[in-house]
Amino acid sequence: MATDFPATPSATVRTRVRVPLRCPDGYSTTADVLTFRGLADEREHLLLGLGDWETAVALAGRGGTAPLVRPHSECLTGDVFGSQRCDCGPQLREAVERIATTGGFLLYLRQEGRGIGLYAKLDAYALQDSGMDTYEANVALGRGEDERDYRAAAQMLLAAGVDRVRLLSNNPDKAVQLQGYGVAVTERVPTGVHLSDANARYLTAKRDHTAHTLDLAHPVAHPRLGDVVGAELAS
Repeated sequence: MATDFPATPSATVRTRVRVPLRCPDGYSTTADVLTFRGLADEREHLLLGLGDWETAVALAGRGGTAPLVRPHSECLTGDVFGSQRCDCGPQLREAVERIATTGGFLLYLRQEGRGIGLYAKLDAYALQDSGMDTYEANVALGRGEDERDYRAAAQMLLAAGVDRVRLLSNNPDKAVQLQGYGVAVTERVPTGVHLSDANARYLTAKRDHTAHTLDLAHPVAHPRLGDVVGAELAS
């Protein structure tokens, strides 16, 4: 977790390619996928422009509503294999539809395991099976509770012409860091609460330890997103 905010150097777009997407439940949309030169951490992060994102950026540039944006940290186990030990897969699925509906960006960030990597994340899972929570397990491995830095995310947004966002996230640290790196967060928009028997301890730790905005008494089922998207459009 970043504690100070060094200057954010400029990055540039290196590639833009259109990719049709189809989720396992049948939902489909199209993304403009951008890659970058000059990212601070030199990782291969992606920015997916969803829906009418160009109009959303233009509207924001004229002082209108900022585009909806989710920085999503890569989670192979949740995003690809459907692991229920976390809520990453359902959050990703929700974000794609909500952002495509309003126009905005999904940042897919190569930050597996809160930045500690895939193997270390699985080592942390083993420690969680012995009774530790997700943060205690990272520390027991000699790593930080959360090693993610969002400077590259800010660079990507600024390179795409975005300096104000409505942030689709339950994590307050994402808002703090983006603002520290030069991207204003005009609104924090929580994701749904994707609670299961397998991830209840994990979500409770996120709520209690790092103040994630999670109302575990009122979880939102997934993938029934119509009510969520409809409510956003009506607001």
